[in-house]
Order: sequence, then C-alpha cells, then structure tokens
Amino acid sequence: MTEAPVGQQLSDRQRLAWLRLIRTDNVGPQTFRDLINRFGSAEAAIEALPELARRGNASTTIQAWPLEAAEAEMETARRFGARFVAIGEPDYPLLLRRIAAPPPLIAVKGNGAVLRLPAVSIVGARNASLAGIKMARTLAHELGREGYAIVSGLARGIDAAAHTGSVDTGTIAALAGGLDRPYPPENVPLCEEIAERGALISEMPFGWEPRARDFPRRNRIVAGLSLGLVVVEAAVRSGSLISARLATECGRLVFAVPGSPLDPRAAGTNGLLKQGAILVTGVRDIIEALEPISNVPPPQADTFDEPPDFSAAPPPEDDDRARIVECLGPTPVAIDEIIRHTGLHPAQVFMVLLELDLAGRLERHPGGMVSLVA
Repeated sequence: MTEAPVGQQLSDRQRLAWLRLIRTDNVGPQTFRDLINRFGSAEAAIEALPELARRGNASTTIQAWPLEAAEAEMETARRFGARFVAIGEPDYPLLLRRIAAPPPLIAVKGNGAVLRLPAVSIVGARNASLAGIKMARTLAHELGREGYAIVSGLARGIDAAAHTGSVDTGTIAALAGGLDRPYPPENVPLCEEIAERGALISEMPFGWEPRARDFPRRNRIVAGLSLGLVVVEAAVRSGSLISARLATECGRLVFAVPGSPLDPRAAGTNGLLKQGAILVTGVRDIIEALEPISNVPPPQADTFDEPPDFSAAPPPEDDDRARIVECLGPTPVAIDEIIRHTGLHPAQVFMVLLELDLAGRLERHPGGMVSLVA
C-alpha cells in the first residue's frame, strides 16, 4: 500500500482516514487494500466510494463512515489507553501481514514489545478437562520461559489457561469484539491483567459486542500472529479446528495434544494428528519443530503479491461489466478464471469486482474466489 511503507508512521490525518474507510459498509480488508492501491490514499478512496458503488448497481447510496464518528472512536481509544496501528507501521506484527486479507488497522492496548516476540498460539475447548487446562497452562509457561509470546482468544477453558500460564512472560489476547467489550465476562479480570503486562488486539470497533460470526475472524488473527498453533482438546466441530485450518492456510505449523478416544473433547485433536499435525506430549516437541524457523526474519511487506496496476488499462465499459457479472453466480469462482474467460485486462476485472463489492453484491472467499451475493 502506498500510504504506509514498512517502518513509516501514518500521520494523524491519514490514520483518521484509514479508520473511516475500514469502518465503511462493504469495505473489508481486501476491498480496503484494493481501494488504496487504486486511488493511492484513503482520502481519495473515500471521495470515490459513491460513484464506485453506483457503477456496481448498489441499492442504496454508499457513504464513508462519518468523520465525527471516527474522531469519537479515536478519542475513545485514547481514553482507554489504546492506539490504532496500521499495516506497514513498525508496531504492526510482521507475521500478521502475511495472512490473507490482513486487517489494515488494529487497535492495540498494552506492551507493544510483546508483539515483536516470536509467538505460539494455544487454543482449545471451552469446556476443557482439568488435565487439558493443566497441559495448556504448563505449555504456555514453559514456552514463555523460552522467549515465546503466547497468543490465544481469551475464551473459557484452554484459552484462559494459556493466557494465565504466560501472563508473566508475555501473552497476547485477540478479541472478537471491541477492546472495551471482552468476552466472556468472567475473563474481564484476566483481560485487564493482560493489558497491563501483555497486549490486547482487535480489528473490531470500540463498543462492538462480539457476535458468533466475529469469532472466526478473530481466529484468523490468533493463527496469523504465531509461528505455530497448538490445539489442546477440541471437539470434532469447534472453533479450535477452524483456527487449525486457518493456521494451515497461513503456512503455520499445527500441533495437537493427543487424548483419550473415549473423550469427545479429544476427537478433534486426534483427528488433526491423523491429518499430519505434530504430536505434542511436552514443550520440547514444539520448541524442536519451531527452532529452525524461530530466528528467520519474516518476509517484508514489499514481497506481497500486489493487485494489477489499475492505470495499466482503460476503465471498464458497461459491456465489460455485463460480461463479468455473467461469469458470477452463487458458486465461488477464481478471479483468474474470470480474467481468462472474459479476456479482459486484470485491472478491468479487479475494478468491476471492486464496484460490485462496494455495492454489497460480491462475496469474497479464501483462495482468491468470489461469488455473487445470493
């Protein structure tokens, strides 16, 4: 992105514009990035939003998030003792930049130095057994003594045990809601302790109460912050297995603690082991697997695959838009397939998809797949 080269800080004006843009309806992380690459700045993108949405046949006029609301959230963050960090700035976690659609702007409270430590994520069942809680706490404590930060999601059970075991050495809690809306309520004291000695992180607005669909978004941050993810107890259908899948998609190592075949809380972890996860019976299993990669600097942001230069082709015509829409339906298709099928320049295809996205008519899927909203 042109506004925040690696190691440079946004100005206050730029940061406010970034906040307005990412809080705007139908602007997710990928759309945000395409807008910045197309228009060069958040301010220019904000000015272009209504026309782009109109060309995408939006049912209503799209307006950027109000300036007054962005200023109010900035003030809320300041009073809360938090700050907004943009992708590309020095305090933005390097590994998080490497996930698909990284959050452009994150709210952070606590010790920023913790975010620069090599990290391991530990997740698992909310209704964890005493043995599972002890295992998570022990692994977190011993990994912390080896210099690793521990990342988890502040949930009941395994997450809380992982944070508790590493609060003295460095722990990071990724929240599904706003930083001022930790969940569950019984973990509020733990959250406050983490804010004092570790770090809290969220991409959601202040005041946002987490919903069910927000937790998978949180899980991608838990997976993306770390070199590897350890699952301690997980049912066959659980958020922890979603985290494990996301970690695999991010190219992270996945570890699992085996459990009794008679305990449904071990069915998910035992299944991960069958699929090739690294078996963990003690902390050395994790450290030995991570040692070869722990001291390797993460790739810098300038190695990202950038979208095509939008100035490399003329703007799409109405006939071009119609051809692209004809390619789309409720079943996800790859953007590369749309380019090949239509024969249009990639910049023209990306522009039409951007228009449809802002109009609320496009849904993005992992792996560069898109579909029309049903």
